[in-house]
Amino acid sequence: MSKNLLHCSGLPSSTQTALRCAGYETVGDLVSASTESLSKELGISIADAQGLICASQSRKKVPMSQSAASLARADVFKCKWSPVNKVLGGGLPRSHVLEISGPPGSFKESLACDFVRVFAEVNEEVVFVDMQNMTSPHVISGLLETFSGTALAKTLVYYRRVHTLPDLLIFLHNLNLDVRPKTGLVVLNSLPFVFQSHPDLLPSKKNVILGSIRQSLLELCVTKNLTVIITSQMATKILHDDGSPATFDSGTKAIMVPQLGPNYLPSGRSFRLIIAPQARASGVVRMVSSPISQQCQDASSEEHYVLVITNEHSILVYND
Repeated sequence: MSKNLLHCSGLPSSTQTALRCAGYETVGDLVSASTESLSKELGISIADAQGLICASQSRKKVPMSQSAASLARADVFKCKWSPVNKVLGGGLPRSHVLEISGPPGSFKESLACDFVRVFAEVNEEVVFVDMQNMTSPHVISGLLETFSGTALAKTLVYYRRVHTLPDLLIFLHNLNLDVRPKTGLVVLNSLPFVFQSHPDLLPSKKNVILGSIRQSLLELCVTKNLTVIITSQMATKILHDDGSPATFDSGTKAIMVPQLGPNYLPSGRSFRLIIAPQARASGVVRMVSSPISQQCQDASSEEHYVLVITNEHSILVYND
């Protein structure tokens, strides 16, 4: 396996450039480096420095005991809906994070469940964590049976409910310590909901918690090779005419944004996707940011969709 740092997947281009300029070439060059020293030397954030160290540590020699099947696992996962695959650049890469945001009634939970199907059909286990009782085990079971036509896929999905912020932090900590070998996907459904039970949470404390979640997600992706999908509601953001934040009294316009900001997502490994309905059964899927672009604004970052209900469980999505 190559030990060239520039071959570490998921590193932001800015970090790769900084590595070249500083003379770092191999994983061995980072053996004695600390997060703080790398951040200062390369001029990158602490989070990016931590991600770099985690990425380098993951590039170890493959154990002789590792199964050949695990080495042959797919690197990109495509759902049934072409507009989503297109804005993802062809599909969802393994060991990345996908945040799916949308208003009530959008197909964000159905999209997350379709990725559950994709992983189950290649015999990979899925951990599905519901935080708002938006998706029941019965619904997941029905979707898997409809698409796969076999009861085997249902045995690969582990469903759990988590309704409080402390429980979520404990769950993520324990998951990093004990991940089953066949696990490929973790779904955190309605993640922002657990913050609603703590309206008095100080901004400084919230930032610390978001940083803890970001670190847990980074470890799941880099050291455990897991893919993470997060669903989120939208929140209203009030702005002045110049686009600066405002209050309800001083603002002149409002926009819908993902309920949590980007601070809880690992940089260089996260996609932020918004489902924006424009009618009852149509709208656009828009990529807000990706691992290679912190702000996607070109035409290729969104695709039109149309929903057609074909039966009780399945929804067909195609380009308008």
